[in-house]
Amino acid sequence: MALVLAFGLVLLISVSLSGVAARTVLSTALLFLVAGALIGQGGFGLVHIGPQDPLVTVLADVALFTVLFTDGQRANLRALREGWRLSGRALGLAMPLTMIGIAVPAYFLVGLDWPTALLLGAILSPTDPVFAAAIVGRSDIPLRLRRLLNVESGLNDGLALPFVLIFLATASHTTADLGTIGWELLLGLVLGIALPALVALAWRLRILTSEPRLQALGPLAVGVALYGACHLTHANPYLAAFAAGATLATLDRVAAEHFEPLGDLLSEITKFAALLVFGALITPDRLSHLTVGGWVFAVLAIVLVRPAAMMLSLVRTQLSGRERATAAWFGPKGFASVVYGLLALQSGIPDNELVFDLVAVTIAISIILHSSTDVPVAKALRVEPPDNLPIGRHADHDKPG
Repeated sequence: MALVLAFGLVLLISVSLSGVAARTVLSTALLFLVAGALIGQGGFGLVHIGPQDPLVTVLADVALFTVLFTDGQRANLRALREGWRLSGRALGLAMPLTMIGIAVPAYFLVGLDWPTALLLGAILSPTDPVFAAAIVGRSDIPLRLRRLLNVESGLNDGLALPFVLIFLATASHTTADLGTIGWELLLGLVLGIALPALVALAWRLRILTSEPRLQALGPLAVGVALYGACHLTHANPYLAAFAAGATLATLDRVAAEHFEPLGDLLSEITKFAALLVFGALITPDRLSHLTVGGWVFAVLAIVLVRPAAMMLSLVRTQLSGRERATAAWFGPKGFASVVYGLLALQSGIPDNELVFDLVAVTIAISIILHSSTDVPVAKALRVEPPDNLPIGRHADHDKPG
């Protein structure tokens, strides 16, 4: 219960300071990460959680699924079609370049063999702009930039998985079953499209109507059912989640609009819970084993490899220089890398502990850098953070109805 109490207290503090965070470099994501480190075994020792604890895997899995399902509803068919040229460059060029660019310093600076170095590159290639909320979540940021980051992060989680599994099998000297991997990806895509499509079409029947106050629960029910179906059939849940969100938004925009406030809150809650637990895993004892090359690798992966790969992929596009720089910088590492890092840890490959430690450090540095620079970057794009947030109850009463 200490973990539950800590989550409630940090959530209360974060909500109370969210107005300040919207205007400054203060980050609610960073608050949960730091709080997790303080209550974990590397801090006051209030909770005892290990990397192989089922709670860690399940929570990271649910958080990633929830975030992708919610993000997918912002990327309907029209948005995907209009932004595909930019997103295609990010997925087809920047992502492979990032994977290789991370593997090179992992081999030369850390001393990993090539299969394990490429595995690390695959684990850290997905992006998660949920930590850059001031960029992706604001309607006054250029639409093409938001679509680029949103679609890229929604699809690259699932696309990275086959590479993770292939390099994991190579590093452990076993044969990867490419047919099984492809089938799981295809099945995830099919389930992600078919289930919400059938439900959305059924909702058009006159007999199937819902009360206005319950309409937001319809998409939630679709997401829960899809999550269960994916795990029962071994379909790729991350690709399914994003596809389901996009399908639902395309076929039933009203349902998606009713779900959006609830979905945003659910993704925030699961994200914060996962960050708290993840922070508890980052202990001084674990970090002390990293060499100087390991720390240099983590910094290079964030500040050099991803920006260089993205800038190269966006050459000769209609994006302005500032927009290209923003897209290149905001490639934070998030829940997909956590989940894939846990897969590597539990696989038993020779350097599984080192791979997980490098993933953990890189994600921690990413959260610190990206979640504390979203507001300054928004200002650089000539967009001011909201300045009309209520200070307290009296401020709410003074606002016009």
